[in-house]
Amino acid sequence: MKRILLPVLTASALFAAGSGFASEGEDLYNTKGCVACHKIDTKVVGPAYTEVAKKYAGQDGAVETVAGHIKNGVSGIWGPIPMPPNQVTEDEAKVLAEWVLSHN
Repeated sequence: MKRILLPVLTASALFAAGSGFASEGEDLYNTKGCVACHKIDTKVVGPAYTEVAKKYAGQDGAVETVAGHIKNGVSGIWGPIPMPPNQVTEDEAKVLAEWVLSHN
């Protein structure tokens, strides 16, 4: 029993550590009002996050660019409706940007 328990606990701990980033980004997505205009794979008012991830895939500075759009707002990139600035810290904007860009 002990021979099985240790590998199971180790795998569980590694999985939990790896999923912390995703859940932090998802938590911010749900609590900062992003869900009102964005969905992961469907366009609502703003683009689907899969489309955002596709647009910025492989670009240097993509996290910083998207974080800036989240924090400061942006217009004209995804159509005529502007995205207003969001009440997030720099760190929260970066976590959200990384999470959004992970949806490729």
